[in-house]
Amino acid sequence: MSARLVVVGDALLDRDLVGTVERVAPDAPVPVLAATESVDRPGGAALAAALATDLGVEVTLVAPVPDDAGGARLRVLLDEAGVQLCALPIDGPMPEKIRIRAGGHMLMRVDQAGTPAPVPQRLPKPAAAALRAATGVLVSDYGRGVTGVPELRRVLAEVAGRRPVVWDPHPRGSAPAPGVRLATPNEAELSHHLPPEPGTGRLAGVAQRAARLCAAWQVPAVAVTLSADGALVAQGTTTPLVVPAPPVHAGDPCGAGDRFAAAVSAALTGGAVLSEAVTQAVAAASVYVAAGGASAWRPGGTGTPQERTAIGLAAARAIARATRLRGGTVVATGGCFDLLHVGHLSTLRAARQLGDCLIVCLNSDRSVRALKGPARPVVPQVDRARLVAALDCVDAVVAFDETTPDQLLDRLRPDVWVKGGDYFLDGPDGRPALPEAELVQRWGGQTVVVPYLSGRSTTQLIAATRPDPAPIEGGN
Repeated sequence: MSARLVVVGDALLDRDLVGTVERVAPDAPVPVLAATESVDRPGGAALAAALATDLGVEVTLVAPVPDDAGGARLRVLLDEAGVQLCALPIDGPMPEKIRIRAGGHMLMRVDQAGTPAPVPQRLPKPAAAALRAATGVLVSDYGRGVTGVPELRRVLAEVAGRRPVVWDPHPRGSAPAPGVRLATPNEAELSHHLPPEPGTGRLAGVAQRAARLCAAWQVPAVAVTLSADGALVAQGTTTPLVVPAPPVHAGDPCGAGDRFAAAVSAALTGGAVLSEAVTQAVAAASVYVAAGGASAWRPGGTGTPQERTAIGLAAARAIARATRLRGGTVVATGGCFDLLHVGHLSTLRAARQLGDCLIVCLNSDRSVRALKGPARPVVPQVDRARLVAALDCVDAVVAFDETTPDQLLDRLRPDVWVKGGDYFLDGPDGRPALPEAELVQRWGGQTVVVPYLSGRSTTQLIAATRPDPAPIEGGN
């Protein structure tokens, strides 16, 4: 049976009103938005549930959803995302959060939430049954009263005795139920409960307060998300675990906390240890932000678990789409990158400087063997992809099986295709000497060559490690 993650909490309906601003209103010193698009998506606990659907688990949402137009719209969005809804009955309108955006930036947020309507004090039988059947649970508290329902807390405490339960708190919400395995406040939420002490460094202060929060909430671990700096995990008084985030050059941070909470919950549900789950969640949140965050999210998510570390076609296409929405330039380059060396780094850094994101097209193990013989690659594809993706100049890595990246390039359609080394763009007949150059021209892209450091090659590195060097097929 597949793992099932149940997300329980406060659902919202989010809407982005997008347009352009070219003038100021004549009757007030405010910008005038010429609206061009309105995009609806799940919000609150509903967003966390939708973001979990690409994490290798089936997802059920337990949340109050009214029978009004907003509630009906949210039901459609959840169905499109593949989330099964177990709606709690509630009176009152569907809470909505509206962001007004222009030029890739938020100008204003309008909350049409009103006073939270009373939630049912008894948990309907289908909701209790869904929680008891869960492989793991994420409590996504948005401070509207759901997490304080006594019967819900009793069921959560029961489930927590045998399944991982993660609690994503809110300043206006409830303390975690007994038995919760992990709480995931952000730094501001931690400060709400335990203000920083003067004279204490940031990291030390977060670690000390997170440890105190473990004791206050009686949870074994607290993972404090630190925005672009990753996350810190405290487990009582032991030395904290710090998980740095990969560099994110730009993006929309809205929903990053939900992405983190969903990813860490799915990983724990799948049996991962805590350090592995937090590491996966930090990577997932970073890719989510780089790919455009909530403003770029569409049903279907960002792909397979491998793609959540900026590796894979879905992640690369999302990053390219977000870059183009900002008016940026998409750059791509390719190679085997077997035994990563300074020559590779020089090429990749030069390529990244030519645009606003860099996608690396990586020859798969099958492709490398076809090009360089059965002794290559030395480093397997999964490890090569992870090493290249970890470089600060690389935004995404996509592997391809063919001997040339033509099919992959046709799907990515970069604005600039970069080759490193002694290549000549034009052949003797005036046609491009690089097959990719002719392909890239079809969609108006540009192929360029960047300098390559001489004397650095994988072939030389392999030969240097052999006591009795034998001829090997060369290359990158």
